[in-house]
Amino acid sequence: MHTWRGAENTPAEWGGGVVTIGFFDGVHRGHRRIIGEAVARAHDRGQPALALTFDPHPGEVLRPGSHPALLTTLRYKTELLAEIGVDALCVQPFTAGFSQVSASDFVHEILLRRLRASVVVVGENFSYGHRAAGRLSTLIADGAAAGFEVRGVPLVRAGERVLSSTEIRRLVAAGDVESAAAALGRPHRVEGEVVHGDARGRTIGYPTANMDATPWAAVPADGVYAGFACWGEHRQPAAISIGTNPTFAGRERRVEAFLLDFDGDLYGAYMAYEFTHRLRPTLRFDSVDELVTQMAADVETTRTVTLSV
Repeated sequence: MHTWRGAENTPAEWGGGVVTIGFFDGVHRGHRRIIGEAVARAHDRGQPALALTFDPHPGEVLRPGSHPALLTTLRYKTELLAEIGVDALCVQPFTAGFSQVSASDFVHEILLRRLRASVVVVGENFSYGHRAAGRLSTLIADGAAAGFEVRGVPLVRAGERVLSSTEIRRLVAAGDVESAAAALGRPHRVEGEVVHGDARGRTIGYPTANMDATPWAAVPADGVYAGFACWGEHRQPAAISIGTNPTFAGRERRVEAFLLDFDGDLYGAYMAYEFTHRLRPTLRFDSVDELVTQMAADVETTRTVTLSV
């Protein structure tokens, strides 16, 4: 997939195509409906499909200090968009200056002049421009005047709720990774580099890979989870612990995983932990032996439940 940063850096050879727009955090089932519609329209027209997304999250610029937890890194988001069939990705830096761009200038300078949109596909609640002055209705009118088609895609609902990144963040924060996976269409993941911890797990027979998660990552609630550790071409079943390790009077909240049937050095590796099932809350045990017994049970449960994923 062809990727560039900033609409002003659109390659001169870019001939335009079907454009879809959004932050797309999580690239969840609702996003996939919108993006899939853009890809289908592009294929019908014999044109490429382009996604316009933003970095950082607009909330951090518009309301400093209110940055929401992120369901996907930009790196993973790019992978997911490519899997859906997006041909090109423009990552627009969301700055204080960009937030002042009017709805009219967004349409004419970015969508038309820079990205050369022939069709624009967005969700039915899409807004754009300074103070979100532009809405789907204004985009349809501007598109008709400028010569491009606009398609508003209905939102996906999960029961009575609209399926949204905000709702999925709430599920993850509560530790309900099963419901989050259903909304995402895949397990939620947290990414980061494996760093040195206390090395205590190795002394009790369960060495763990301690992750330094990426900034703003949506880390699930404290507890023990079944899932997978992914790096390179590897995807290994893993029992994942999140918390302060109260049995050893820990204070630092950590994300660490015991990889089943694995023996090797992972320090410095960039990894992703995927969460498929919540096994239990974080507990304080009266002895190391009790902890080891419970960890053995957690590992066997992990082995069982990940077989069906």
